[in-house]
Order: sequence, then structure tokens, then C-alpha cells
Amino acid sequence: MPLSDYVNTFGQHMLRQHGERVHKIAINAGFTCPNRDGSKGIGGCTFCNNASFTPDDKQPMSIPVQLNNGKAVIPRRTGARRYLAYFQAYTNTYADVDQLAQQYEQALAEDNVIGLSIGTRPDCVPDEVLDLLCYYRDQGHEVWLELGLQSAHDKTLDTINRGHGFAEYVDAIKAAQIRKLPVCTHLILGLPGEDYQMNVQTLTQVLDLGVEGLKLHPLHVVKGTQLARQWKHNEYQPMEMETYIDSAVNLIELTPAEVIYHRITGTAQHDILLAPYWCTKKWAVLNGIENEFKKRNSYQGKFFKLNTQPHAKVVYQ
Repeated sequence: MPLSDYVNTFGQHMLRQHGERVHKIAINAGFTCPNRDGSKGIGGCTFCNNASFTPDDKQPMSIPVQLNNGKAVIPRRTGARRYLAYFQAYTNTYADVDQLAQQYEQALAEDNVIGLSIGTRPDCVPDEVLDLLCYYRDQGHEVWLELGLQSAHDKTLDTINRGHGFAEYVDAIKAAQIRKLPVCTHLILGLPGEDYQMNVQTLTQVLDLGVEGLKLHPLHVVKGTQLARQWKHNEYQPMEMETYIDSAVNLIELTPAEVIYHRITGTAQHDILLAPYWCTKKWAVLNGIENEFKKRNSYQGKFFKLNTQPHAKVVYQ
């Protein structure tokens, strides 16, 4: 049985919605971040490295070129021939609304691009930006707002130098909900100082607010970051793959069936990844998650609304 038989995946959701495969093409539109340019902080999050998005800090190619490069590869890999332009790198609502409209509309003008997925921070979604996204939605485009929360715990957010707290996320998701704009929330497992129960608390708080989509991924240690220095000094220990698989399955079991999982793991580039090495093995992780569901005879939502679950055995270092 495929993973989508156990998890409500974004790919299957798109197939149901559009009658064919739809794939996201990641774009670097050259935006920065308020946690880098000095308005909130300098240096960014402790785990963030420019090269994660733009190797060698090169100026990104134009949006049409990036989309066409993706369209040259994806049909052979997945069979998809319709696409969402995924504005991924940094904070893709952090600019004047007219500049944002110009960038978004470049993407929407490309053949077979049926919508947008906009990655951003909870503290960078003013009303005029949300209204712009709703304008594209009302024109018939598929539009998702992707909010990088990572954790609902303010102490953790301060530790990783996020530059915002959980309150900003609450405000952002409520503003999106008023407009019926679907939100995908990003959560990281293995953050410094966090354990499994804190992950459950984060998930519970996000679900209680109402969210249409989720992304899970493990924390990567990449070169050129404060986290890398902490790791080298034995101040941070990454998760083991087996722990991540167990944790991810537990959290998915606690998630209602209607919530769409856009991603349940993440990878990092070989040339900048320091740890954990298994983060280069996407399919090993996905297969491990699928096998764990099979072993448990389980599925997304099995333990939704229960206070405890029998498989919650993970212990983080």
C-alpha cells in the first residue's frame, strides 16, 4: 500500500481536486527576511544558511527560467504537467505589495501554472498581502499560504532566534481564516531543548486554531550556521532517523484525517549538510514511515482527540 493510503497527502489532495497530478516547483524570488536585514534581527534563525536556498549565494535565475527548469524535469519524475509556483526561499511576503504582485503574476503567467504556494513568516502577512492572495484565489487559482511556525513554544522560538512568538502566528492564521485562505503550517522536530511532548503540544495548539495543511521535517545542521557551531561543540544532538519516524507517525496519528500533509520529511544538500546524515535519504525516511504505519495497522487520525496514544514511546536526547 502506498503512503497515501495512510496519510492525507498533498499530492492525493491535488489529484482529487484537479483530476490530475499537480506538483510544486520551488522558486527563489530573491527576497530577504526581517530576521536578516536588521528590522527584527541579523543572522537569521540559528539553523538557517543562505546556501540552503541559493548555493554559492548566486543571484537567482528569473522566475520564468526557474519554472521552466522545473517543468523540464518534473513530468519525467512524477508525471505531473500542472504546477503550483512555490515561493520558498526566505520571506516571500516581505516587500511592497506592488512588487509582490509583479513577482506572483510572473509565475501565474507561465503555461500550466495553476496557482501559488507562498512561504513566509507569521509576522509578515499584513492585510494587503492577504487580500492580494485572495484576489488570485477568487480568479480561480489554487492558493496556499505557508507559515513557518516551527514550534508553538516561545522559549524555543527565542532559542532559535526566530524573531517572533506564537502570538504572531495566532494573529496570522485568524486573519487568513477570515478570508477563507488555506494555511499550511511548518513544524520542525528535533529543535534544541524540545522533547516529544512539546511536539505534541505544538501540534495540538496549531490544530485547535484550525489549519488546513501541515509540513513536518527534522532539524538539519548545515554549514555556516550557529546551530553548526553548537553541534561541533556537542551542545546539540540531532535526532536519530528511527526517532524521527516514530515521532512523525505518532503526530500524524493525532492529526484529523481532513488535514493535508504537504510534507512529512525534509532533505538538505549533501555539500552543506553536517548532520544528521540520514537527512540525505528522503525515500528511506518515507519508506520507514510507511512501514511503521503498516506495522501498527494505523493511519492518520487514529488517535485524534485522545489524550494518550499507545505508541508514544519516543524519548529525545
